[in-house]
Amino acid sequence: MGIDLGTANTLVYVSGRGIVLQEPSVVAMDQENKVPLAVGEDAKKMLGRTPGNVVALRPLRDGVIADFDTAELMLKHFIRRVNEGRTLVSPRIVIGIPSGVTGVERRAVMEAASQAGARDVYLIDEPVAAAIGAGLPVAEPTGNMIIDIGGGTTEVAVLSLQGTVLSESVRVAGDELSDAILSYMKKVHNLVIGERTAEEIKIMIGSAYPMDDDSELVMDVRGLHLLSGLPRTVMVKGPEIREAMAEPLTVIIEAVKRTLERTPPELAADIIDRGIMLAGGGALLKGLDTLISHETGIVVHVAADPLSCVVLGTGRVLENFKQLERVFSGRSRNF
Repeated sequence: MGIDLGTANTLVYVSGRGIVLQEPSVVAMDQENKVPLAVGEDAKKMLGRTPGNVVALRPLRDGVIADFDTAELMLKHFIRRVNEGRTLVSPRIVIGIPSGVTGVERRAVMEAASQAGARDVYLIDEPVAAAIGAGLPVAEPTGNMIIDIGGGTTEVAVLSLQGTVLSESVRVAGDELSDAILSYMKKVHNLVIGERTAEEIKIMIGSAYPMDDDSELVMDVRGLHLLSGLPRTVMVKGPEIREAMAEPLTVIIEAVKRTLERTPPELAADIIDRGIMLAGGGALLKGLDTLISHETGIVVHVAADPLSCVVLGTGRVLENFKQLERVFSGRSRNF
């Protein structure tokens, strides 16, 4: 079983069956009894809409487990759902994690998976899994560059011969873009909006680079007006949302440039020939490939299915276990 344990979404791949689950990484908990009321899509609908005794939590922040018990509950729930309620003979699990996490954070992921019923837990760095999932020839002695923009982290890596030559992980990604929109609406329009609304704005009219139909991208945003304290509707345009997201986008571009500066010359030549691969949910932001290409002067390709790259990579590793055994960055065994 391959799992992409993401800040925003969790995806599960089962050998022979493909991707069997794609749900938001959200758990709704009853505060009094400490029991989960909903997990995944149902829990996401409750974000910002719960009564006092119910809280909707995201157990992962910046790509790592922030709430261990809730993360373990969520993993158990997803593993059970994948097996249609049957208790599975302890599966072998491969989990994609950000490359910049600490040893303690790695152990927390392994521990959560073990407690959820895994026999063997293998960890694979997300950029390596994303590159395998996007179909890059990571086993060959050529340079491949991948940028994986998730919910909590952006991973930039140069890969060759099944290994990571260079990698940089910045804790600025999709969530920070939404937060930037949130503070912009508060500062400029005096409007308080929730996480979900900020995400909708980003998806509907957000862009990273000026586009032809920019002026036509408008959206009515509903929220609470700060001055009057009453609900209000404000019309926002695409260009102002792009301006709102400029700061976190600059952090991502700087990380890409820093990685390119440190790349050995032979591999740099390969990257110029082959281009840069963009994966993760952040790759779906309109114009992001154009912005990176403009800033670096290198062609940027968006993966065919950016959201599924990491989980597809974990699945390919499972199915070609012996050939790709060198890609793991950690493992634990339970007997």
